[in-house]
Amino acid sequence: MKRKRKFCVYCGGPIAKKKEDLVWRDFCPGCRSFFYDNPLPVVSAIVDVSRQILLVKRDRAPFRGRWCLPTGFAEAGENIEQAVLRELVEETGIRGRIGRLLDVDSYKSRFYGDLLFLTFVVEKTAGRVAAGDDSAQAKFFPIDRIPPLAFRSNRRAVSAYIRSKKDYWAILDAVEHRSDPSLLASKRANSLTRRLIANLLKNREAIIRQWIEDVSVNPSTEEYHRYESSVLYGICDRIISQITLWMGDAYGASHIRNFYIKLGRERKKAGTLLSSALSALSLIRKHIWDVALAHGALQKNLGLYATFELQRRMTIFFDLAAFYIARGYESSKADPRVPQSPDAGSSKRKHGAI
Repeated sequence: MKRKRKFCVYCGGPIAKKKEDLVWRDFCPGCRSFFYDNPLPVVSAIVDVSRQILLVKRDRAPFRGRWCLPTGFAEAGENIEQAVLRELVEETGIRGRIGRLLDVDSYKSRFYGDLLFLTFVVEKTAGRVAAGDDSAQAKFFPIDRIPPLAFRSNRRAVSAYIRSKKDYWAILDAVEHRSDPSLLASKRANSLTRRLIANLLKNREAIIRQWIEDVSVNPSTEEYHRYESSVLYGICDRIISQITLWMGDAYGASHIRNFYIKLGRERKKAGTLLSSALSALSLIRKHIWDVALAHGALQKNLGLYATFELQRRMTIFFDLAAFYIARGYESSKADPRVPQSPDAGSSKRKHGAI
């Protein structure tokens, strides 16, 4: 149980309660000092290797003997990214690289009081799994066999991570046909398709990052300047998932038609300019090429034929997407209650799609 403050750390006098800014706070009448109890920052890491998530078994209270993500308090003098990577090494022996912030959650602990959990997706770069001082054991668990986790915030983050990867895993299954091993070899995705998709997925984060930087300032996508980065991430991630699923024959042209016609109607009703939506879509295509060329993925690994093949497939996909967005936009009536100006509303948008 978290101990309550009884005496002033400055003068040693007894602590009282006094209201400040509508909040009752600890107060020292002797030296006229308020004491502020702010949430403590806690960091957690999700390390995924081949659909297995790294967990540690706690060796101390609270929840001793229970499994959780590599988790710990941020220390003074370090930024939050340094904290999560430090805790990961200390508890598991694994070194990593920050991928992205996945989830933020508030949690009230009877041991520590109010906590603020920040969970990051971390890519393993080096090290061997070995339990640290705070852990009785460290181990990778398949995503379908995750044991009950100690902290609610960990459970929430793992669920969010699995949801975010569903399309990605579906792509892999569609290409490799893991779900139906009886399929004939002639019906399986060919080697070229697998290599194209593998290169697209390998560069996925770089594509999304560059697209967010571009669409947030590009004059042709002014309406997207107000979207939060997490929303922009979801937009680009979904489009990349769709093109890879389509390339792997998991999606057909009818899926693209239905999705983008509906999306065009939604954009019209929301008052988004068609030119802005189409430009944002076009920029995704641009950055797929930019990243692939910058990493030498096409020339070095795939060759000239594969470059032409990727260009052909992307042209078909984005032409279909643009056509059906426009078709849906044209077939929908604008909602008269929604402002049609792209400047309507100056705050960061929390929801939206291309």
